[in-house]
Amino acid sequence: MTSNLLNTTEKSYDRTEWRNGYQSQPTEYDYWVDDIEGEIPQDLQGTLFRNGPGLLEIHGTPIRHPFDGDGMISAVTFKDGKVHFRNRFVQTEAYVQEQASGKILYRGVFGTQKPGGFFNNAFDFRLKNIANTNVIYWGDKLLALWEAAEPYRLDPKTLETIGIDYLDGLLKPGDAFSAHPWIDPSCAMDNGEPCLVNFALKSGLSSSLTIFEFNLQGKLLRRHSHSIPGFSFIHDFAITPNYCIFFQNPVGFNPIPFLLGLKGAGECVQYQANQPTRIILISRRDKDVLPIMIETPSGFVFHHANAFEEGNKVCIDSICYDSLPQVDPDISYKEVDFDRLDPGKLWRFSVNLDTKTVERELLEGRCCEFPAIHPDRVGRNYRYLYIGAAHNPTGNAPLQAILKIDWQTGERQLHSFARQGYVSEPVFIPKPNSTAEDDGWIMLLVYDSSHHRSDVVILDGKNIEQKPIATIHLKHHIPYGLHGSWTSECFV
Repeated sequence: MTSNLLNTTEKSYDRTEWRNGYQSQPTEYDYWVDDIEGEIPQDLQGTLFRNGPGLLEIHGTPIRHPFDGDGMISAVTFKDGKVHFRNRFVQTEAYVQEQASGKILYRGVFGTQKPGGFFNNAFDFRLKNIANTNVIYWGDKLLALWEAAEPYRLDPKTLETIGIDYLDGLLKPGDAFSAHPWIDPSCAMDNGEPCLVNFALKSGLSSSLTIFEFNLQGKLLRRHSHSIPGFSFIHDFAITPNYCIFFQNPVGFNPIPFLLGLKGAGECVQYQANQPTRIILISRRDKDVLPIMIETPSGFVFHHANAFEEGNKVCIDSICYDSLPQVDPDISYKEVDFDRLDPGKLWRFSVNLDTKTVERELLEGRCCEFPAIHPDRVGRNYRYLYIGAAHNPTGNAPLQAILKIDWQTGERQLHSFARQGYVSEPVFIPKPNSTAEDDGWIMLLVYDSSHHRSDVVILDGKNIEQKPIATIHLKHHIPYGLHGSWTSECFV
């Protein structure tokens, strides 16, 4: 399936083949994988957890957008050169109800409506916690995350759903907890111990951002809230040793179509190209210090690759779009015309804390998304970035390759799976006792449209252009997912 030599002037994908990756996967599996090309490294021990929408329809009725799909957790465990796969749906209250009733009972944020039209959807503001965006193992808990609601706790051995986790009473019913936590590898406030940093957002005419920091045991270390002027649509953030950094995207929100049952809440968000982005820096050390807010042109930002401090500057590397891809109610997401959409590109925003100004620099013009770095470099200056990318160097297209960038030398390495392969978010796994920043494995799921199955692919972090160390062929496909994480714990 690997095809680094495909001509870069022709279209690298077939849209019909690509959209097959959005077929539902209703089956829950539990098996040892025996179809493996290459060899699993003996010192690769641990579990890759992945989350994403597993159902793209509910009892035969298609959902309007993948982001409305019920969350399905996949666990790929590596132990003693062997690989085990398991997947389970998160048994959220809404998922259980809809499976029992045989029909859609909840409106989706991105346009999925209940049967019955206007009269059955107007003024129904119940949120369906779909737990479909990320999954982390922290403090001996496996948590499925969706940014608009509480996390769901799962049994890491079986993936059975335990229930909503209110984080020892920190959250109340209906509280949000972001799907994009970061792990500070060495927090100076905690004697160099790692800590997990996350946030909760409440949006309105003004927005409230609450910062949470947890120790290795999952106990709260710090919590503080700040008010931000204006409506906020914030999916991800970044951290440094001293700051949490947010990009308040230039969007407006007209709630009337949502209130009247005509649109989902996500469809009512409108990108405002003539407005600046507000970069917000919130101190991690002093909760009483007012946030620093600086405006800059940027486009729309979903994800950040990393941030770091350099003297009086804070640098943030982010994937930016010239416009927000609006949810079009008249066109299926499976019929998207990539050529008409703006690609994501990687930019660096350098914030001067003395002058309160921002410099922008385009780092990578190739269409790219889903960045990954060495976990020890989170919040620090870093040398290597791994990121999902388009096969061709220009234009917009599905992600079919992994790009490695060396910021020190400028070298680029590309491992493409075009024409039949479509990649997910990569994860960097350091080798045991390694010292070099790129001495590790890149692990990712690749949808192989030629066999309608998914592969778990392991690449050498030092040279991703080489043949994969191992390609693990699953017996089935996993629908295109969102985010995931790695833990050195083995759950089999």
